[in-house]
Amino acid sequence: MNSTWLQRFSALFIFSTITMLGSGLSAQAQTVSTSTPGKISTTAADLIPQATQPASKTSAEVAQVDVAPGRTTRGGSSYIGVAGNIGLGGDSAIGEGSFMVISKIGLTRTLSVRPSVAIEDDPVILLPLTYDFNFRTADAFEDTFAIAPYVGAGIAIETSDDADVGLLLSGGVDVPLNTNLTATAGVNAAFLDETDVGLMIGVGYNFTGL
Repeated sequence: MNSTWLQRFSALFIFSTITMLGSGLSAQAQTVSTSTPGKISTTAADLIPQATQPASKTSAEVAQVDVAPGRTTRGGSSYIGVAGNIGLGGDSAIGEGSFMVISKIGLTRTLSVRPSVAIEDDPVILLPLTYDFNFRTADAFEDTFAIAPYVGAGIAIETSDDADVGLLLSGGVDVPLNTNLTATAGVNAAFLDETDVGLMIGVGYNFTGL
């Protein structure tokens, strides 16, 4: 009887020992360092969620506009020149007709300032800021040439005894003749004491930079 119980106890002890050893080996096989990718870790340190580092914000690029007075715009070169003004209505140098000194000074690829002076008894100073369009082709009597339209607004300053300042609207076209000269034509409407409108036709000498 004692022999039988001893055998049973020995078998149970051996079975328990083998089971515990097997469990320990299995747990050891599953426990790996977190530095090993693709493995499962059961250690307490590896099971604690780690705080993720926030993704670094991409620095916003500040849009910069290159302003270079006298530069060439997409509508052609900057220039200075002379023009004749045909008055279409009003009592200022713009509305009655005059001789003009004109200019175009490119600021950016699309913007220009076009200061000019209509010279008569009481000169009128025109200071429009214009938006220059791309070159377009025109067909006059089957001769194809390039034109560059522009539109803009600014101020007109009348230099008479009762000087006045008013809104100015401008629009026209530039026509490059060669590398040195640009022909231009445009309409100026100045809102002074009255609405003064004039048609300007002239030519300018091209330059680059100031």
